Amino acid sequence: MASKNVLELNSNNWEAEVLQSPIPVLVDFWATWCGPCRMIAPTIEALADQYAGRVKVGKVDVDENQELAARYRVTSIPQVCLFKNGQEVARIIGANSKKAYEDAIEQALR
Repeated sequence: MASKNVLELNSNNWEAEVLQSPIPVLVDFWATWCGPCRMIAPTIEALADQYAGRVKVGKVDVDENQELAARYRVTSIPQVCLFKNGQEVARIIGANSKKAYEDAIEQALR
């Protein structure tokens, strides 16, 4: 992860960083072997920088965090979920445009 604004999320920090976050959290469920995941990585990093201080951005490696992937029914990747006040408010499956992610973020910030 190149951006200092992208958190590495796992079962140890999930509660504090996502469910108890005072600001919305964009979570990218991904894996190192996933081509489309690598394709959207620069977009996720750009969003982390663009929304720094207003939205947290984190990544969950589904191979290393299978329990989180199962809990949130992540059956295909990349899958980007947006959480607000501890609740999932948006889910985008597959590689999408930066605008698709921005639209979901802007909706959550309202």
